[in-house]
Amino acid sequence: MTIKNQSPELEKILSFLNEIGIDLFEKKLETTFLPGLSLGPNCLYIDFEKLLYPGDILHEAGHLAVTTSAERKIAGTNEMAPDWPTQGEEMGAILWSFAAAKHLELPVEFVFHPNGYKNESEWLISNFTNETYIGLPFLEWTGLSLGTERATKEGKEAFPKMLKWLRD
Repeated sequence: MTIKNQSPELEKILSFLNEIGIDLFEKKLETTFLPGLSLGPNCLYIDFEKLLYPGDILHEAGHLAVTTSAERKIAGTNEMAPDWPTQGEEMGAILWSFAAAKHLELPVEFVFHPNGYKNESEWLISNFTNETYIGLPFLEWTGLSLGTERATKEGKEAFPKMLKWLRD
């Protein structure tokens, strides 16, 4: 996907999502929960004219990443459970987007901007900066990452490093 006047941050995000297997499609969107973004089956639809915060792309991608592969295939359709995402998946998506920002060497404020996260951006940044990773048990349970104790025992890198980016 090539975008005119694409910022370096946006370029990093789009390239990363392509590498991990989340498809991106440019599409005109009407009213959406996050301006300019909508989920589809294993993909994100992006309306670059309406997109206000490019960091939101990582959060929405996080929803796809932390859900099961079967649910990813029906995301954004009427087949998806009305209570999706669960609270665990929501926290997992938030933490996943933090790990992605760190991986891409983006400032965490790029993802956790003041106009998002129900006015809890500052609180999330504070917790994550202090290595209080709310949602990490969910990421461990899904096999996406490891906490410090388990990573040390297994000789692997701890969160915010990821074992893999997409849940099976």
